[in-house]
Amino acid sequence: MAKARVLTALGLMSGTSMDGIDAALVRTDGEHLSLGPWTGTAYDPIFRERLRGALGRRPNPASAADRALAGELTERHADAVRRLLAEARLDAGGIDVVGFHGHTVFHDPKNRVTCQIGDGETLAAAIGIPVVSDFRAADVAAGGEGAPLAPLFHRALAEPLEKPLAILNLGGVANVTWIGEGGMIIAFDTGPGNAMIDDWVRAAVGRPMDEDGRLARAGTVDGKALARLLEDSYFARPAPKSLDREHFDASPVGGLSPADGAATLARFTAESVAFARVHFPEPPLRWLVTGGGRKNGHLMAAIRQAVGAPVDPVEAVGWEGDAIEAQAFGYLAVRSIHGMALSLPTTTGVATPMPGGVLHAAPGRRIAD
Repeated sequence: MAKARVLTALGLMSGTSMDGIDAALVRTDGEHLSLGPWTGTAYDPIFRERLRGALGRRPNPASAADRALAGELTERHADAVRRLLAEARLDAGGIDVVGFHGHTVFHDPKNRVTCQIGDGETLAAAIGIPVVSDFRAADVAAGGEGAPLAPLFHRALAEPLEKPLAILNLGGVANVTWIGEGGMIIAFDTGPGNAMIDDWVRAAVGRPMDEDGRLARAGTVDGKALARLLEDSYFARPAPKSLDREHFDASPVGGLSPADGAATLARFTAESVAFARVHFPEPPLRWLVTGGGRKNGHLMAAIRQAVGAPVDPVEAVGWEGDAIEAQAFGYLAVRSIHGMALSLPTTTGVATPMPGGVLHAAPGRRIAD
């Protein structure tokens, strides 16, 4: 088999925390990689609320509002591409492919459904670069969970680090990649990340998040409410497994004060991360944390206590936590073009290593292969 070409990819990510779009450059042959510049673009509050309104349901192709939301999301991603190219002083011709995840609004792999809004064909035409989108559909159609999809990138990124190692992504939903010696990986969603805390703080005190865990730090964990939250049947399921952002019911904290509710939900996230350890062949030597939750000092301390091991933000090993998911989808776009697997039986539960993604040509551009 011919050696896969090294390509320059631009990855995009709009995550479950709905804070904005990250864009990052990588060069890779689908195995080895080097990282380039990145940028982030925040969503304004009005658009964030429109996006929030689409969560938890399948988009309706007949709905003008749903089509308009997907169109605006796509154009905002086009702007993010243009911004990164301008900041990096590159033109579109220097990028071989863009990895466009879109935004997940509904995820139900049990019924073989996953929905990410955003139009790859429209994006390719707008930016003049071939686009790979629809990364999860093939895995879900084949019986996989469709998530998480970053583990193969995590493995490549962590190649020089001592193993076993756990990489925890604290986005709206939390997921973990366990990496052992010899490249073995196990990955799954652990439970809530920031989403329940963010939603609680937004409803209780009108702020978008609990910055550095200040509200939770002022509260007291309610043991009964925590116990009810931890009774969720998701935790008894074997890995690999995945979650929709809206899976968990927050009613157990409904009668608590803002501070006590935040404290209880933060502990819920920490304890659900600790539950993940039963699925690992060996305890990790350390946990490296990416995603917005790594900036919440109270939450990080709670996880450190719950897992009983060193827990550090990924910046401790020189990675950029705000860029990792965007970098991952640039990496996966190149793997898609080369026909490589995007998911494995140990990362999504799919029966065999599964390629995926849909390639959209750009006018006047040859598809790299």
